[in-house]
Amino acid sequence: MSQNKKVVVWSKVGCSYCEQVKSYLSENNFEYSTIDVTENDSLRDVLEVKYGIRYVPVVEIGDGVSPEYKAVFKVDLEALKEALV
Repeated sequence: MSQNKKVVVWSKVGCSYCEQVKSYLSENNFEYSTIDVTENDSLRDVLEVKYGIRYVPVVEIGDGVSPEYKAVFKVDLEALKEALV
């Protein structure tokens, strides 16, 4: 897996799936930043505009070169693993 990817995790406090995603990334040495949507509906509005959803986790993955990111919405570590390859 390429560790030079830019990864952003949209999450909220108390979300067990969000914690699973962050644990997986940490265990596999992926650096990531977090956007916490807890008590911040304006950030959920951003998700709705970008992806048509208001739920988390959402993981955005960039290649570190292009300004474009692809997003993983599935609450499925296998989908995340595939996207990180």
